[in-house]
Amino acid sequence: MVPASEFEAARPQLTALAFRLLGSIHDADDAVQNTWIKASTADTDSLRNPAAWLTTVLTRVCLDQLRMRHRRREEPLSADMIPAEAVAADERYLRREHVSRALLVVLDQLTPAQRIAYVLHDLFDTPFREVANTLDTSPDNAKKHASRARRRIEHAEPTQGGKPADNAVVDAFLAAAAGGDINRMLALMTDDCVRTAQADLVPPGTPTAVSGASAVAEETTLFADRIRASAPMLVDGHPAYVIAPGGHPLAVINIETSNSHVARINIIRASTHTTFAMPAADTSREPRT
Repeated sequence: MVPASEFEAARPQLTALAFRLLGSIHDADDAVQNTWIKASTADTDSLRNPAAWLTTVLTRVCLDQLRMRHRRREEPLSADMIPAEAVAADERYLRREHVSRALLVVLDQLTPAQRIAYVLHDLFDTPFREVANTLDTSPDNAKKHASRARRRIEHAEPTQGGKPADNAVVDAFLAAAAGGDINRMLALMTDDCVRTAQADLVPPGTPTAVSGASAVAEETTLFADRIRASAPMLVDGHPAYVIAPGGHPLAVINIETSNSHVARINIIRASTHTTFAMPAADTSREPRT
């Protein structure tokens, strides 16, 4: 068996890997625990690298779960369809460990093999021969899975069409909104700015449309927590912000500008058919964990 001390030393890295593979800290902790059960009963006396062996065992546990989701055709759940305490736990881990919110969103679009290959190789520097061993395939096939994942994750040229927004203005406005800075928001909006939102994304009794900079700014302060849980992405090929608490998509914020001021804010629900990609300014790679 792997000594408990060695397993505990590896636990943070195993949890970091499992969280990116499964997208849930609860599921990640379960996968790590299952790995310990296997490690505590296996004959590991001849192991040269227990940490690498633990990584392989954990990844196979995660792969089984991803394949089960795939067989059941389970679509990623919207944030408001997941228990609030689970979303809060994911959000705490995401913030504490500096996990890319946008990356978690796009990882859910990959096949199990693509997700394993991409996360292991591109995020954790695992050699393709080890990735191939985990996937029970050849190194060439493992490379193909990672390459396909990259094409789905990394940014493409934004789709043309519609009025282009001033990204610097949009970023500044959302930063002010996240901090509840009404004066800064007012300075960045047109006087006749309009906010629209789908009815199921706002509390009962909240109008789906609000007009006038002051009214929009006042109301926006009520949703600062959601804005703080957003990230810039490409949504169906268009630049937008995605509200994704804990890395689970909830809504898309589309903002139009006029003369370097925010003129219209439209908030819509992210659907299972929405496609996400990393924005051009994001490399899609995280700092090593």
